[in-house]
Amino acid sequence: MTTPVCPFVRAARPDDTGSVKKVAASGSEAVRKDSGDTATVSPKCPFGYDSNNFKLGPLSCMICQALLFDSTKCIPCSHLFCKVCISRFKDCPLCGADIENLEADTNLQSMVDRFIEGHARIKRAHVDTNGNGAGEQASNADNKVIYEDVSLDRGAFLVQQAMRAFRAQNIESAKCRLTMCAEDIQDQLDKMGNTSELCSQLGAVLGMLGDCCRAMGDAAAATHFFEESVEFLTKLPTDDMEITHTLSVSLNKIGDLKYYDGDLQAARSYYFRSLGVRRDVIKNHPEVASQILDVAVSLAKVADVDRTLGKEDLAVDGFQEAIKLLESLTLKSEEAGLEPRRLSVLEFLKSQVAEKQSETVSSASP
Repeated sequence: MTTPVCPFVRAARPDDTGSVKKVAASGSEAVRKDSGDTATVSPKCPFGYDSNNFKLGPLSCMICQALLFDSTKCIPCSHLFCKVCISRFKDCPLCGADIENLEADTNLQSMVDRFIEGHARIKRAHVDTNGNGAGEQASNADNKVIYEDVSLDRGAFLVQQAMRAFRAQNIESAKCRLTMCAEDIQDQLDKMGNTSELCSQLGAVLGMLGDCCRAMGDAAAATHFFEESVEFLTKLPTDDMEITHTLSVSLNKIGDLKYYDGDLQAARSYYFRSLGVRRDVIKNHPEVASQILDVAVSLAKVADVDRTLGKEDLAVDGFQEAIKLLESLTLKSEEAGLEPRRLSVLEFLKSQVAEKQSETVSSASP
């Protein structure tokens, strides 16, 4: 018989320190697979849920497929969803009944909150040295589950829930989960100091909080979170491509916000910083196609601002440099998935140069 386990705690975790960084920086929902280490015991979920029914279990919203946030009951059918999710419907998505009213279910929401706390603080007990297997140990009633602040597992779990909610446009839910994650990592920073792992995790989560604020139309808060992300990520070694990519993206997002706010000089400054980070990466990793694509995108952003500022010759130089990069880029078979992006960016760049050439011809005509 399969023993119910906490759905986001791995059966073994020889390297927990990378779990949140890999989830947060890449945007992936999945935590790393079990390693099969039999030196640990998988604890039972304190609420009785296993990994098979967790995703769409009784504490999850069937619309966003994340844990319920502002749990709300449909009247008269009593089906439960997140408030934001169900507010978009006139009929219940589950049974089709007309929704006459919506009622908050505070008791259920309290259970969801306790579910998060309970699962976040499980630490598996080590087996004894008698050679008993993990399955035998898990079924042994003498084994005790130790509750402890395991913030890295909790962080991976919260990011997973936030990503589901964000994709479903339940931004408040995503922001809440990410805020909890950021607070957990900050607590660890206070205890352990600014380690590379913790700073990279916090930098990535802060960037995701910036995305939430931008989606909510709060540009000031978004800029604040992106700037905090940059502050933490710039403390880290620049030889990790995952970290440098996240740093360059945060810089570009601040640049985007400045651009749309009309502050072109500030936008160019952030774009140019991002370009510098990406140039440094391809100096050390000239064979990585995705990084070359990133440089081309940054060149396009800087050139676009230069054109808007009236620096046409400088802009064309930037566009043409990016075109040369992409035209000389040869993708390996395992990088074939980058080809659509390469062609899309290349098409944009060529259109920008063609626009200038067209204007030149027009002005030279009698």
